[in-house]
Amino acid sequence: MDSPTPSDRSPKPRLLDQVRNSLRLRHASRRTEKAYCSWIRRFIRFHHLRHPRDLGAKEVTEFLTYLAVARKVAASTQNQALSAILYLYREVLEVDLPWLNSIVRAKRPKRIPNVLTVPEVTAVLAKLQGEKHLAASLLYGSGLRLLECLQLRIKDLNFESGQITIRHGKGGKDRLTILPASLHAPLRAHIEQVRKQHEQDLQSGAGWVELPFAFNRKSPSAGQSWPWQWLFPAHRHYLDLETNQLRRHHLHETVLQKAVPIAAQLAGLNSRVTCHTFRHSFATHLLIQGNDIRVVQELLGHKSLETTMIYTHVLNQLRGPIQSPLDFLPPT
Repeated sequence: MDSPTPSDRSPKPRLLDQVRNSLRLRHASRRTEKAYCSWIRRFIRFHHLRHPRDLGAKEVTEFLTYLAVARKVAASTQNQALSAILYLYREVLEVDLPWLNSIVRAKRPKRIPNVLTVPEVTAVLAKLQGEKHLAASLLYGSGLRLLECLQLRIKDLNFESGQITIRHGKGGKDRLTILPASLHAPLRAHIEQVRKQHEQDLQSGAGWVELPFAFNRKSPSAGQSWPWQWLFPAHRHYLDLETNQLRRHHLHETVLQKAVPIAAQLAGLNSRVTCHTFRHSFATHLLIQGNDIRVVQELLGHKSLETTMIYTHVLNQLRGPIQSPLDFLPPT
């Protein structure tokens, strides 16, 4: 049998396609894929389209210095750029160079998280309505990250046990957290509205959702099944070009990212309030109630207890000033 000629061989994928394929092989999130490709593209353009194989520690350091000095990016942003470049060399180009280990990461400053008091949380939530109010209530009541909340599916809520299952959270981990009892009734009412909308979609030939990994090949009809539907579906359909399915995405994160700061402003708060502020407040308020910090760590899905410990720094701020033990002694 004749060996294939050079023209018969498929061309080698372009560099960024190799990066995408490598990340997908490792089940990295779409956000990681997008961020890494963006940083690698900027790194190459910064060095006038020279191939990364022709670059070294000097060029990497120059790029990181440019980000820190000229662009004034945060330490976390600079470290994300470094992670993308190191991934390119180690995992894609498979270049094991000694200088990779000598690159120093920017030191991230330790900042105390912004935490709301209970009355402040109540005031902000009161300025939200409908699905925005319900989603924000879950951010605070369950300690969810924004995308963890918006990517919830119907099957992830267990009203009997009062728990929510977070699938493929940060670091690819699953975990359980609290389903607030006060949200049971409004959630059931919301789910009933979503069910009616889903039934209408099915009648019109739609009703599909994206499924994780290769589950759509294992169970082709699961994408239209009720348990897999988003808890917070988008208001519009989109056509998936690969499958030709008419789908709904989950509610876009910018919907809440815009609504929460406006609600905080309407509530008269002067501090900067984001969706993540609710998660900070959830953790701090649990600690104030006397819950064990390791329980809070599990609910938040923190890999390290040190990450959860940051909330202990704001406890006194909410509890009030610490009194000296001398002030408790009887007068002499």
